Amino acid sequence: MKCQGDNPSRRKFLRVGVAGGLGLSLADLLRIEATGTDAGLASAPASAKSVIYLFLEGGIAQQESWDPKPHAPVANRGMFGSIPTRLPGIRFNELMPKTAGIADKITVIRSMTHGENDHDRGVHIMFTGYNPSPLLKYPSFGSVVSEQLGVRNNLPPYVNVPEQINDACGPGFLSAAYNGFSLGSNPEASGFKVRNLNLPEGVGRGRFLRRRKLLDTVNTHFQDTQDSDALDAVDSFYHRAYDLINSEKAREAFDLDKEKPKMRDAYGRGAAGSRLLMARRLVEAGVRFISVNYGKWDHHAKIEPGIRTHVPEFDQAFAALIDDLEQRGLLDSTLVVVSTEFGRTPLINTLAGRDHWGKVFSVAMAGGGVQRGLVYGASDAIAAEPARDPLSVEDFASTMYHCLGIDSSKKLMGPANRPVPIVREGRVRHELLI
Repeated sequence: MKCQGDNPSRRKFLRVGVAGGLGLSLADLLRIEATGTDAGLASAPASAKSVIYLFLEGGIAQQESWDPKPHAPVANRGMFGSIPTRLPGIRFNELMPKTAGIADKITVIRSMTHGENDHDRGVHIMFTGYNPSPLLKYPSFGSVVSEQLGVRNNLPPYVNVPEQINDACGPGFLSAAYNGFSLGSNPEASGFKVRNLNLPEGVGRGRFLRRRKLLDTVNTHFQDTQDSDALDAVDSFYHRAYDLINSEKAREAFDLDKEKPKMRDAYGRGAAGSRLLMARRLVEAGVRFISVNYGKWDHHAKIEPGIRTHVPEFDQAFAALIDDLEQRGLLDSTLVVVSTEFGRTPLINTLAGRDHWGKVFSVAMAGGGVQRGLVYGASDAIAAEPARDPLSVEDFASTMYHCLGIDSSKKLMGPANRPVPIVREGRVRHELLI
């Protein structure tokens, strides 16, 4: 983290002497300024304290998930059947029976639209609320939440499970302090450990505390000789990193072994179940925004085996998450979003797959102030375009921020001290909310 006015020799000592002595990459470990517990001011009463943003990277087909077309021609309908849900007249893909059983607890939006068919651009749009620009890097949802609401319970406000997808999920023009903390490995893997959270071999607790005391001594010297807000910012960064390493609560939050086997089985022990169970643990611990990436959904060819591989695992994990949050009294204060960068073409192509399609696709939301048992909007008969109540990404983002008590019209300070709205021309869709 670069701060104007920071003394180079001091910065070199901190990075090389302290981080190297610990065997840790503190810059990778945590990029959070010490803004204080529950720092930052929300602009409106918040219905959600945390967000779980489950991203199905690659572009899940709306026809093979939330918006099957059982009466369309087979070239549009595809090879899967559909099943009824707990909502009269509403059907999901036949491989989603558990999600069909909780349809009365969620909102499904069948009319998302942005018209972009490129993966990187689609991810950018669905993580920032902005079209990509060559002139400005916009901050992701998680980074804005981190900047606006700050640290809670001494944990990173923004966590990626397991990794950040690409730069669009980062802080953009905001400080690197608001980047997400990434696990570094897959929680479903055998012997999973969060990267850099535990002390390395050969560095005991006593040595760790002695090195922190040494850092405090150096800090005191520089504070006595230089009066600089930049120095305070650097000090805050390192203290926050040390606090995370030294926090038993933080280590427990990332430890899936603390869960009972019955709960692990309920979610499923694969990628979807392990990652969403990790997200629930992080919500309980106080993390504000958890980005979860699951599956490979770019099915240009042989869509049938791809859907059969990933949808059942998603179905089990997502339904278990909603039920688990509700049983723990956390659903009303946790906004769960299932998103993707775009949908898939109305026609099955010659490779038995579907291509990119941003004109209309589906997302889902639950908890955190969102209505229960709602299907919002509709696509046309072949899932080619919105037929009713199209939902723009700007409105989607503004509604999500509203649930967190953040005014999306608020301006952040961008490059050259130019104000940039959190979302440009977005409006809250109150019809989605309780």
